[in-house]
Amino acid sequence: MTLSIAAPEPVAAAELILPGCDLAVPCAPPPDDYAVVRAAIAYLSAQWRDQPDLKAIAQAVGVTPVKIERTFRRWAGLSPKQFLQALTLDNARRMLKADASVLDTTYELGLSGPARLHDLFVTHEAMTPGAFRVGGEGLVIRWGWHASPFGRSLVMITDRGLCGIAFSDNAEGDRRAFADMASRWPRAAYVEDFGATLPYATRIFDRERWRPDTPLRIVLIGSDFEVCVWETLLKVPFAAATTYSDVAAHIGRPTAARAVGGAVGRNPLSFVVPCHRVLGKSGDLTGYHWGLTRKRAILGWEAGIAGIAEEEPAAARR
Repeated sequence: MTLSIAAPEPVAAAELILPGCDLAVPCAPPPDDYAVVRAAIAYLSAQWRDQPDLKAIAQAVGVTPVKIERTFRRWAGLSPKQFLQALTLDNARRMLKADASVLDTTYELGLSGPARLHDLFVTHEAMTPGAFRVGGEGLVIRWGWHASPFGRSLVMITDRGLCGIAFSDNAEGDRRAFADMASRWPRAAYVEDFGATLPYATRIFDRERWRPDTPLRIVLIGSDFEVCVWETLLKVPFAAATTYSDVAAHIGRPTAARAVGGAVGRNPLSFVVPCHRVLGKSGDLTGYHWGLTRKRAILGWEAGIAGIAEEEPAAARR
């Protein structure tokens, strides 16, 4: 029987328990850095060729230059100028030059480095094709909204692990995101369970918890082709990039770049299965299911985290 699915009213921000907080002791939410960053990224996305200075960025966002500088550094460890440089087409092309080693050498040989050491250490399994074909019938999916560095995050889990992540910026976005995710497995039973999803949200978005001894368990629910594409995306290291055509070649379907693009767009585990690291062949950011502004934010945030990771070993040697 198909269940009727409706997204309940979103949880008020004051009721959120943030990553790193004790479930029994709710924490007061911090200033919404991502709201400021999102507005700045929208401006920079339109004006990056002009390389606007700090004053122009602050004026466009409606905050002081000191506020925009501090917010970016607190959020990603980057100044707005460094963030802008991380998102230029030239930088994207430089990232893509390393693509062969990203998919064919670095990850498969188990080479380590700051980016790899700060990856999510995901352990995954695929749901049986039969479960996908029947729309998730028999599955119980627990869900909850949580704070994240990229806006509100919808976290969905089964008894076998994390199965869904979506993003939203407001109450209407909450309803659309829930409906979008639930439509992928329309016969599943959906249970709101903030307490059950909180440990996953904490594990995903708190980089201090990205440790190899506590791998993040995920379950991939899709067609055989989609799962193959998503498994390939898991091989793209933190702060690196690949292209649709290279993913197609890697899975032995070199003419299927368009189909790969469709599978990337249907990835139910945004951020963890890093579809944001797939760029157009020329280095263009191209589409992202949860919006190009958010894709730019995630890529810039990763660039900042990777930079911090590179600095930490050097600092330890001094």
